[in-house]
Amino acid sequence: MNETIQLRPLRERFFARDRRSASAARRFTAEALVGWGLAESPRADDVLLCVSELVTNALVHGVPPGRQLRLFLRYDGCVLRVEVHDSGPGVPHIVDRADEGGRGLLLVAALSDKWGVRERELGKAVWCEFGSGLVGGCQEAGGEEVGVGGEDLRRGEALRGERVGDEVQACQ
Repeated sequence: MNETIQLRPLRERFFARDRRSASAARRFTAEALVGWGLAESPRADDVLLCVSELVTNALVHGVPPGRQLRLFLRYDGCVLRVEVHDSGPGVPHIVDRADEGGRGLLLVAALSDKWGVRERELGKAVWCEFGSGLVGGCQEAGGEEVGVGGEDLRRGEALRGERVGDEVQACQ
């Protein structure tokens, strides 16, 4: 009996504050993409690059010494959501183009369909989503893209840094 094993729609893992965690997070994400049948998606490399950038940002700017970060992946069949949770202070933002470094969020903004920051009681969660082109996309009857898990994720209306509910939206 040959059955295809499907991974559950939610995957998460904690990673130490260590320079090797970005590559470990990419491997973890690549395994999830294989399990969800998305490894050959035209956007699989975009997902992996965004995971790498978000994890690296958390390691460099967000995770205090002795703490960990949490990588959270959720795929509902239409939208893949990546979240990186850390317990550090501050809200990340896209840097001015004249700055030397800090291009990670610029890449995330360019490659994902939308991204943002959700403040938490301790720290924050920086997230991005992929829907279009992942597996053909999913549409509701009204033509709106389906959000993940019933969340109100307004699409494209917010300007960078605009607060929408408890999330700081940074949508394209």
